[in-house]
Amino acid sequence: MRMGGIHASPERLNEKKGEKRSWLESVRHIKLIWPYIWPKRSVSIQLRVVACFALLFVGRVVNVYSPVLYKRVVDSLSIRPDQTNGLQLSLNASEAHIGPFRLAYRWDLLVQFIALRFVQGLGGGPGGLIGCVKTQLWLGVDQYSSRELSILLFAHLQDLSLRWHLSRKTGEVLRVMDRGTSSVSELLNLMVFDVIPIAMDICFGVIYFTTAFNIWYGLIIVITMVIYTTITTVVTNWRTKFRRKMNNMDNARGTKAVDALLNFETVKYFNAEQFETDRFRAAYVDYQKAEWQTIIAWNLLNFVQSTTVCMSFLVGSMLCARDVVRGTLTVGDFVLFNSYSMQLYGPLGRLGMLYRRIQRSFVDMENMFDLIHENSDVRDAVNAHAIVVKGGEVEFRNVHFGYNPERVILRDVSFKIPAGHTVALVGESGSGKSTIVRLLFRFYDVDKGEILVDDQDIRSVTQSSLRLSIGVVPQDTVLFNDTVEYNIRYGRRIASDEELRSAALAADIHDRILEFPEGYKTVVGERGLKLSGGEKQRIAIARNVLKNPRIMLLDEATSALDTATERNVQASLNKIAQNRTTLVVAHRLSTIVHADEILVMHRGEIVERGTHEQLLAQPDGRYATLWREQCSVSGSQIHS
Repeated sequence: MRMGGIHASPERLNEKKGEKRSWLESVRHIKLIWPYIWPKRSVSIQLRVVACFALLFVGRVVNVYSPVLYKRVVDSLSIRPDQTNGLQLSLNASEAHIGPFRLAYRWDLLVQFIALRFVQGLGGGPGGLIGCVKTQLWLGVDQYSSRELSILLFAHLQDLSLRWHLSRKTGEVLRVMDRGTSSVSELLNLMVFDVIPIAMDICFGVIYFTTAFNIWYGLIIVITMVIYTTITTVVTNWRTKFRRKMNNMDNARGTKAVDALLNFETVKYFNAEQFETDRFRAAYVDYQKAEWQTIIAWNLLNFVQSTTVCMSFLVGSMLCARDVVRGTLTVGDFVLFNSYSMQLYGPLGRLGMLYRRIQRSFVDMENMFDLIHENSDVRDAVNAHAIVVKGGEVEFRNVHFGYNPERVILRDVSFKIPAGHTVALVGESGSGKSTIVRLLFRFYDVDKGEILVDDQDIRSVTQSSLRLSIGVVPQDTVLFNDTVEYNIRYGRRIASDEELRSAALAADIHDRILEFPEGYKTVVGERGLKLSGGEKQRIAIARNVLKNPRIMLLDEATSALDTATERNVQASLNKIAQNRTTLVVAHRLSTIVHADEILVMHRGEIVERGTHEQLLAQPDGRYATLWREQCSVSGSQIHS
């Protein structure tokens, strides 16, 4: 059934045509992430965050002091003979003569320097003591945020309406969910372990070189940062459109693969293996074209960034060397400038990559936030209360409904099912029978009119309480890829083993289950494909026996079964319908001859109503005509 309505087309998950998200708009998304970094209900997570940022600050201080200490070591090793008289050596120093130079070993400085390198790690990276402790502390924060955000998104998807889910591709939604939650984790790690440390190192470096050397050294760093950041931002924004296009092609490629594998039998029925392979190949080629454009832009950015850093390093080194020759700086200062520049420009070389990854994370987060911001068109009222079902009387009162304004399905439908009675719906395909079932279960809200259960408008009660009081046996029962026991117990997950077996006995499936290789522990396969149609329907019946609802909806529950299986399953359905308000959607009229009332539908309207005998008494009526046609077909099959 093709769905339409208030929601955008499925492509909205892939691309918003004409829309460009600015960096500022993307940063605003961090506000949505903040509760998962600083949760009010978890003091331990908050303490971890505080500890991580404290270590972050300590690490920045160590990054500045380590090159300064290295300068002092170098200066102690490069003393001219005419300078030794003025040199005050510590008790830890020793001396040696090499040619015209007298070298003073400052063992205390060397020990301090090595200790700082141990704490700092190479280049201030995660390999040092500070980095290791910070990584371990942040792991708890990262796991918490990823877990809670994934749970939030999964619960939100469960809360969206059937209309929304039928207009989306499952494979695409799952990929958006996976990439979105992964991008949040990546973004947080990039900010804590890369972006913030680099920004602090730059600030500390500018301050130190401006005060300890002169303003030109600080300006070199500032100008380099401005040029580097500007180039990186411009080129990366240009490259982002290729990345978004690549994501779209990746979605399309994955969707085609999932569709072909989910519909494996259909592909085999029509010898479409090569056709599906060609579709997948075409999608893969489109993806690689977009990937090729993305990589070209990436390489261009890398080249420009490398050139900028090299020129900055060259200018700074020449300026420092000139000052050393003039005697205003020492050799240790030259080593300090070079070592700190390498320490600073090393992470700076990653700044472009970090910006690209942050941009990619925001791009991947876009679709996830679109999902989070989706609102269900079926929602509980503000003052909704739990439904109180006593007898289970159901009434449709002047109901109008359409899946979209151009396609009206039901027109002024009114009927009542007294408590404990059975009413059947018959009519040609598309007349609105299954739509009535979906409206009663409140998968959709009516456009006009009311649906009442024991005189309570179902829009005024909570969806969970309404659905708890209604059981459904659909035409195509879909089972989870789990055990028989799990699938039956899904009707009431706290049911005991004895209650579960009693339900299976009531559905006449217990003995058949015992013949399975592992009995109730037998895995039924994807969508229950290891079981026959009759076995799946009986498991669906057993589920509803466990659920024990006051109202039963049987939506063509036997139409896909052969005659012998249908007869057996129908007997089980009749058992669970006893003393329950039951609405039956039937294709075979022989299954509803004992209904208390039969409603004949045509183009969304009830055109006839009455018992089986009353409707047959109208020889020119639609029901009588349909009955004669089915009897004629059955007779022909018997004689053939």
